[in-house]
Amino acid sequence: MPFPQLTVYRRDRQNRALITLAGEIDLDSALLVRTSLARCLHDGIRTVDVDLTPVTFCDCSGLNVFLDAAQKTAEAGGTLRLHHPPPTLGRILDLTDCGFLLLGPPLGNLSPRLGDVPVPSAQAPPYRPVSLASVLSGDAR
Repeated sequence: MPFPQLTVYRRDRQNRALITLAGEIDLDSALLVRTSLARCLHDGIRTVDVDLTPVTFCDCSGLNVFLDAAQKTAEAGGTLRLHHPPPTLGRILDLTDCGFLLLGPPLGNLSPRLGDVPVPSAQAPPYRPVSLASVLSGDAR
């Protein structure tokens, strides 16, 4: 089995983590992403920001991992947000209409002030209360 073309960086501050993924997220590397995000919950992290700026490709297996991790994080009383998705993932989020479940407001440079709470932008889409389970099953619209 070839090694995944993905690198995972994690930076913690109290109960918040910044996960930066670099490379390609596909079927071969999805397990690495799933394991990394699950480890955050195991370690008591309840706010997970995923910076995808250095990601060059992400397919539907990556989306599946992010949706599953977001649901598990929400069940634990936390939040998981994706920031700066690559165009491939952006297109999949548009087609599936589930970006509102995963995308947070732009945070700019996340590294120096990870503990700060981002201020929602004035252009944020309205919140639509839809359960993640209904989205995963295809029942939400």
